[in-house]
Amino acid sequence: MKGILVDSNVILDVFLDDLKWADWSETKLDEYSGFTTLYINSIIYSEISVGFDLIEDLESAIDHAGFQFLEIPKEALFLAGKVYLEYKRRKGTKRTPLPDFFIGAQAAVLKLDLLTRDVSRYQTYFPTVQLIAP
Repeated sequence: MKGILVDSNVILDVFLDDLKWADWSETKLDEYSGFTTLYINSIIYSEISVGFDLIEDLESAIDHAGFQFLEIPKEALFLAGKVYLEYKRRKGTKRTPLPDFFIGAQAAVLKLDLLTRDVSRYQTYFPTVQLIAP
């Protein structure tokens, strides 16, 4: 599969006009949208919803930005659970899998690049995922 999974932090940078990161994030989104598909999933959708009061406004922003919605396959959900177990073995403190585990697992299983500003957790638990990051 070709395309890039776009992490919520990059999208919120643009949607909320983050003073520090909006320019970088918008540049990357413009750059990659010219030659590949930009994807979001249900986790990313939920995370970016915090920037909107109405679902209609969120839907409009997603549509206008050209993001395509991609369901998380069962293989990625399974991998997210396995990565969570590794996280717990390393003394992680969260009681449920972190959203980044679902996002990283989907990118790994579907062989998608990941556009994000959160590098360390993805590098640690999903070393096969090609990260596009500052």
